[in-house]
Amino acid sequence: MIRRYDFGTPFPTDSTVLTLTPEAAPVPHFTTRQEGTAVSFSLPLSEEDMIFGLGESVRGINKRGHLYRAWNSDDFSHTENKASLYASHNLVLFFGPEKCFGVYVDDPGEVIFDLGYTHRREAVITSTGGDVSLYLIEGESMIDLCRQFRQLTGRSYMPPKWALGYIQSRWGYATEEELRTIVSEHRSRHIPLDGVSMDIDYMQDFKDFTWNQDNFPDLPGLARALREEHIRLVPIIDAGVKQEEGYDICDEGVQQDFFCKKEDGSLFVGAVWPGRSYFPDFLRPDVRQWFGSRYHRLMDAGIEGFWNDMNEPALFYSEESLQEAYAMADRHRGGNLGIDETFALKDAFVNIANSPADYRRFYHELDGRRVRHDRVHNLYGMNMTRAAAEGFRAYDPDKRFLLFSRSSYVGAHRYGGVWQGDNSSWWSHLLMNLKMMPSLNMCGFLYCGADLGGFSCNTTEDLLLRWLQLGVFTPLMRNHTAQHTRNQEIYRFDNWEQMRDVLTVRYALLPYLYSELMQAVLTDGMLFRPLAFDYPADATACRTEDQVMLGRDCMIAPVYEQNATGRHVYLPEEMLLVRFRSATDFDLVPVPAGHCWINLQLNEFPLFIRKGHVVPLSAGGEYVESVDWKRFALLGWLEDDVDVVTDLYDDDGQSTAVTLKEHLTPIRVAVSEGRAAAEAEGLTLDVTPLLID
Repeated sequence: MIRRYDFGTPFPTDSTVLTLTPEAAPVPHFTTRQEGTAVSFSLPLSEEDMIFGLGESVRGINKRGHLYRAWNSDDFSHTENKASLYASHNLVLFFGPEKCFGVYVDDPGEVIFDLGYTHRREAVITSTGGDVSLYLIEGESMIDLCRQFRQLTGRSYMPPKWALGYIQSRWGYATEEELRTIVSEHRSRHIPLDGVSMDIDYMQDFKDFTWNQDNFPDLPGLARALREEHIRLVPIIDAGVKQEEGYDICDEGVQQDFFCKKEDGSLFVGAVWPGRSYFPDFLRPDVRQWFGSRYHRLMDAGIEGFWNDMNEPALFYSEESLQEAYAMADRHRGGNLGIDETFALKDAFVNIANSPADYRRFYHELDGRRVRHDRVHNLYGMNMTRAAAEGFRAYDPDKRFLLFSRSSYVGAHRYGGVWQGDNSSWWSHLLMNLKMMPSLNMCGFLYCGADLGGFSCNTTEDLLLRWLQLGVFTPLMRNHTAQHTRNQEIYRFDNWEQMRDVLTVRYALLPYLYSELMQAVLTDGMLFRPLAFDYPADATACRTEDQVMLGRDCMIAPVYEQNATGRHVYLPEEMLLVRFRSATDFDLVPVPAGHCWINLQLNEFPLFIRKGHVVPLSAGGEYVESVDWKRFALLGWLEDDVDVVTDLYDDDGQSTAVTLKEHLTPIRVAVSEGRAAAEAEGLTLDVTPLLID
């Protein structure tokens, strides 16, 4: 059951698809307080209570004990002290002996989640602006709460099938020759590949919807040639539009009054990659229609996927903040600076990027009223994603296109996926990647993943290999790194063959992973879940955070420590360990419930399958279109005289109008006298690998 409570004058975020009539306060379970413009909701916590949710955020799956801030932030240093990252996903779920409910705080401005930080036994949620719709969700289980939330906020984005293939990316690919070399090196070594990302260097002077004619003299021809090799190009689009007379996107935006303005009505100017830039007012439907239609220029060139970036929006500086910094420097020029003056001067320039003052300097217009940006800040990236998705629908309403974004808000999950931001080549970020997956799934973001190997800093071959082993299971599987870091393509490393072998497992599991993803989309389910969601009565499972459930049948427990040759695993029930080395080289080991140590050499990684469940394993391929989606081996640990029935979903991988029933194929496995037989209409099944108890 979901109930809505309004405070102040909530801004219409369009994050929900159901319209609920607000009820009169008080909000059950919470104590409500009004202090100035802020409104807060407090809740006592017992020692056993756990708190889930908040999508993209630092620290663990259980969010209790830290202070979080809903404020989309361009801050690539994802250390544990950070209160906010690139997204605001304001769903919080409370789970304990006497708690099973959640709240969605629909406020696009700043929201503070003090989840036992100030006082261990109290959670306090504060809307600093006080204009908020609070949705109280009550249900029978954590899974039920998440399903209700998805019904409130809408069906998750469906990626095209090819988007589950491996994507190679780097900030720095600047020429057609480089891209062709990347593809050639993968194909010649039989390293699976389906996409190559193009960061800002493909553009002409960092201008959206352009490409450098010298370095990419025939982009449509390149896209066609790579498509013949089953490779898609995936270019980046940034939020800021370069301020340049004669640049058509800039000229159109100025002439049609599509850019954000300052209080005096003049255009707001902030700097990003191209320098001084304007920012489209994405909250306006006409601006979204205009900007979304501009993707068509690249789509006409053969592009089928995009990633949106810098859309918090990120600001290097504004005209005003730059002048203030210069003035500070002038005041102290030639002076004898003490510690206070030195830090003030330093802060004037160090803190010039993404400053709170700049976010108060420009406005949006909606339905004839002006809204200061900081009050709706967290909606900006969502509405850029919405603009792109609406542009795709206008271009070809029957086809799915790849789209993922850095910044997001609840509701953006209907239009595209997300990647987890500009992480670092740290082992701790590999673990954070794992922990963030179920939290993002709770909030509806199913197509997601992290920069494998890490974006900033220099990766190592063991870190990249272990990260790829986790990436096998994440829908977005992209190797991405920053300019001036170590080359991170698989073939650059001495152990590239082991990395290639990891990718063979990804492609062999694609029919299963795609099936589980699409069933989660079409049933408002989750692909990744905390163990606590499936085993709520198991205290150890509830506190286990370095293992997560995958689909209906599996659990994953990646190695995330340097030089480790195995790891401790807790199994809430009997499971089958599949110790993968490649798609054709693996061990099947039955493991009893409880604590155990699993040996895993550097080239080995585990998948755990629940007893009585089966997982299809194909022969794989070097690109998604080469995978045989009709012929499988079945992996599982089955009991004698106990039959198993499971469903496998498949479709054409690109149609937008799909239903669950028409694309499900039941797989039936009958077990008798230690032998198994399997049947499924239209499928060829091999039961040889199955273990029979």
